[in-house]
Amino acid sequence: MTSKILTQTTSTNVKPVKIPQVKKIRRPIDGIILLDKPIDMSSNHALQHVKRLFNAEKAGHTGSLDPLATGLLPICFGEATKYSQHLLDADKVYRTKMRLGQKTTTADAEGEVIVERPVPVLTLAEIEVVLAQFRGTLQQIPSMYSALKKDGKPLYELARQGIEVEREARTIQIYRLQLLAVEPLFWELEVACSKGTYIRNLVEDIGEALGCGAHVAELRRLASGPFQLQDNLTLDDLRVVAEQGFEALDALLLPPWAAMADKPKVTLTENSTYYLMHGQPVRANGLPSTGEVLIFDPEQRFLGLGAMNEDGLLAPKRLLKTKN
Repeated sequence: MTSKILTQTTSTNVKPVKIPQVKKIRRPIDGIILLDKPIDMSSNHALQHVKRLFNAEKAGHTGSLDPLATGLLPICFGEATKYSQHLLDADKVYRTKMRLGQKTTTADAEGEVIVERPVPVLTLAEIEVVLAQFRGTLQQIPSMYSALKKDGKPLYELARQGIEVEREARTIQIYRLQLLAVEPLFWELEVACSKGTYIRNLVEDIGEALGCGAHVAELRRLASGPFQLQDNLTLDDLRVVAEQGFEALDALLLPPWAAMADKPKVTLTENSTYYLMHGQPVRANGLPSTGEVLIFDPEQRFLGLGAMNEDGLLAPKRLLKTKN
């Protein structure tokens, strides 16, 4: 009887088989969620959390809040992102606690203290004289620790590298600057302001006017355009609802036009809807002489933004994508 010895050979030329990655299918949802951003989380990090909970295909936030800041962060999904500029351009309301007597590298509590001075003892009348200087139209130079970009790179990234670049002053409006509370080292303020206002700069400038310096110890956004803080949902709120499924989450969404609810509304006929959605101006009743309007079809489905053209017709300006 003979036996055969079997030997196993291996080839070094065999290439490993690549298993294709299955791309997760995300949902094409449209609408707005008002998030109460937690402290110590970037706006983008908060956005990604919410986007994953909704399994949304497309999402973006409207106006960054620093990790130190909390409060209203509107998040737009899908077609609502087309109208996010309206929130970026909207007026805002903040509540801030400023720490007197200390100036920091970042003008907030996250930075290192670089100057420390004694805090003057002021009466309420004397405080009001100081605050009055910071109401109305102001010129403000954005902080190096802002999200503004220089050659595509956020200023705060340059600042962390020790790089400072020239920034142009911006015209801002402080509509309301109200003193809420006074402690020996802290003032609490409420600020209603125009877009582009940096509260850290405002607080630092007030500190300089006092001669003692100041920085932001706490910051909370209370309002953005038509949206108020009391309508916010926390991440924990959303996680609880997410356990009930996507239908429950979607029920929380505000419509894509919610940020523009102050604009006039126009309802079209079925025939006019067809031609408008194909890019043609149409006749419509109730058109204002100027400005944008919200356009709805006969079933009150939102179609997008339009405006009257020189011929007195309603012309499409920014329409929603038609879903088949």
